[in-house]
Amino acid sequence: MLIVISPAKKLDYESDLKTKTFTIPDYLDDSALLIKRMRDFSSLDISELMHVSSKIAELNFDRYEAWTPKFTANNARQAVFAFRGDVYTGLDADTLKKADLDFAQKHLRILSGLYGLLRPLDLMKAYRLEMGTKLENVRGKNLYEFWGMKITDGLNEQLKKIKSSTLVNLASNEYFKSVKPKAINGEIVTPSFKEFKNGDYKMIGIYAKKARGLMSRFIIQNRLSDIEDIKSFDLEGYKINKKLTKGNNLVFTRRQ
Repeated sequence: MLIVISPAKKLDYESDLKTKTFTIPDYLDDSALLIKRMRDFSSLDISELMHVSSKIAELNFDRYEAWTPKFTANNARQAVFAFRGDVYTGLDADTLKKADLDFAQKHLRILSGLYGLLRPLDLMKAYRLEMGTKLENVRGKNLYEFWGMKITDGLNEQLKKIKSSTLVNLASNEYFKSVKPKAINGEIVTPSFKEFKNGDYKMIGIYAKKARGLMSRFIIQNRLSDIEDIKSFDLEGYKINKKLTKGNNLVFTRRQ
């Protein structure tokens, strides 16, 4: 099976790396087009476009200006070690073994507004460009139109390579909208995670995000390939809730 997850806003380019192995992203020509477009904006424009503070806008203005398509271990970092949000806390890539990272390289993809589709060990330079940004560009009025079928085609290509027909959607709605579900060559499985609160099960963002990372780790470490195997996920108190699960929309719940 092939897993997709979202990127994170929080980045880490300082901590020690566990491996020096890296690959180069597949869509750098597309990334370069987006960088060229972003260079049309002042830091104030970026602040208004992305709804971020002037400090964050200035930081990313400088990142766009400095960006070049030449990626090396000295000016970029592997994506799975660069992202440091809640999903990546659950994934905890720093503690994965080499064999786990090798498996993840084939079975995990990170959706990205700037890079389209990243393998875990693909180098990336620091950036901020969320998939939902309403950025008019040479291909349309937003990033969904910019990426078009490229992300979906890339996922189908990898599904074929690993001889699988199962795509596990552990991405947010914002990012999974970049995928064309009807064009995916296989089944899409969407796990969700809920907490028992005030007499009912509810999705709480921070916990759901971490759980997506935990599920990714569970699939990677156990080398899962079958939908039924996903249902055995039981990390940090979660269990499949058969009453709430509908078809391939798997619901995992826990009582804290």
